[in-house]
Amino acid sequence: MTARTLYEKVWDSHVIKNYEDGTSLLYIDRHLVQEVSSPQAFAGLAAEGRKFRRPDAHIAVADHAVPTTDRHLPLPEGLAARQVARLKDNCARFGIGYIGMNDARHGIVHVMGPELGFTLPGATLVCGDSHTSTHGAFGAIAFGIGASECECVFATQSLRQRKQKTMRVNLVGRLGDGVTVKDIILALIARIGTNGGVGYAIEYAGPVIGQLSMEARMTLCNMSIEAGSRVGMVAPDETTIAWVSGRPLAPAGALLDRAITYWKGLPSDTGAVFDREVDLDVSALAPQVSWGTNPGETASVTGLVPDPTVETDPVKRQKMERSLAYMNLKPGTPLEEIAIDRVFIGSCTNGRLEDLRIAASVVSGRKVADNVAAIVVPGSATVRLQAEAEGLDRVFRDAGFEWRDSGCSMCVAMNDDRLKPGERCASTSNRNFEGRQGLGGRTHLMSPAMAAAAAIAGHLIDIRKLETMH
Repeated sequence: MTARTLYEKVWDSHVIKNYEDGTSLLYIDRHLVQEVSSPQAFAGLAAEGRKFRRPDAHIAVADHAVPTTDRHLPLPEGLAARQVARLKDNCARFGIGYIGMNDARHGIVHVMGPELGFTLPGATLVCGDSHTSTHGAFGAIAFGIGASECECVFATQSLRQRKQKTMRVNLVGRLGDGVTVKDIILALIARIGTNGGVGYAIEYAGPVIGQLSMEARMTLCNMSIEAGSRVGMVAPDETTIAWVSGRPLAPAGALLDRAITYWKGLPSDTGAVFDREVDLDVSALAPQVSWGTNPGETASVTGLVPDPTVETDPVKRQKMERSLAYMNLKPGTPLEEIAIDRVFIGSCTNGRLEDLRIAASVVSGRKVADNVAAIVVPGSATVRLQAEAEGLDRVFRDAGFEWRDSGCSMCVAMNDDRLKPGERCASTSNRNFEGRQGLGGRTHLMSPAMAAAAAIAGHLIDIRKLETMH
């Protein structure tokens, strides 16, 4: 039999029918539903008089628009209240599971899904959100879909898709002090570009993967979309199996034994051919920060704001000039001298318990700079409760951070947490587009450790230098 990649194995096992135009009808195992992308899909289903093919294969939660404070109060009149109410009503009407804002299981879809065991190795999973690639960390084919595709999954539990080419990113070496998985993915995007993964399903492999927790692997796959890929994957291993086992919706007993046998056969075969191979030695990486208005515009924190005049490509030069104008940065400025106004620790990229533990270890015994307003937003209620049981909330509060309820929060300006025009934020989220965190807001992407250090210093800083601060 021809050697196959992880992506090819999962894809092949879900194909219902192949078409002459090169597309395939793919069976979809799991669908996460949220308030922003689903209203049109529910409306279309109702208009056609259709029913859900498999109500049990869908879970819904409101995460983008929900507030992260005063959750005990009714939502004020407005778009967010209407979106949340509509989602709850639609779920009741069609009989699918809904997790409310004050439910102990509430969270961002890409944090909550894995926590519940809804995300499984070897599965196909979709959601009306681009960062669905997160779930590929478990060896699933997971990707974001639009409203019409959402309706199709509701009605048929399938989607017509075109098979992607394959790319393997081989991670070798060992991470240095202060360097994390967020630095790996930012450095990779800076290297291959925000279009480098277009048309490819990316598999992250190499000896570094075995050193990474499931939380770190989710961060890696989460930002695959920022490299232009819809699909990022990591082959399941013992770390994966240990993390999934015992989750509320995961297989148990004899069924788990059968599932594990299947999961262990998923890793790419020796000799499997990828359409593209990229090697990255993480040993040489320094902590990364973004300076521009897309994740590809990233550099080592030890560097300088780049100079567009040295860029020979006129298109790239023009883009750099626009980015620097929006970010109000001058070429040649040391990145560590850039002062910040806000810090956001959270999101589906870095709002997990491991992320909060790392950030708390940085701020413990220190104080947030006078010029900085900083918030921590757990990615789920489960994360929040676990963090509070460990006393992490007290560490953050004592340092001067605000401690919030779960939700997408300041990652996306669709709720009350947003930047004011001109405010500059050290953010652990995944995007730094113009206006992403609020109209006129300026975002610098970085790891939780780096964001925590920036909060203490009042400016961007190499986390490795924090110990020398007085």
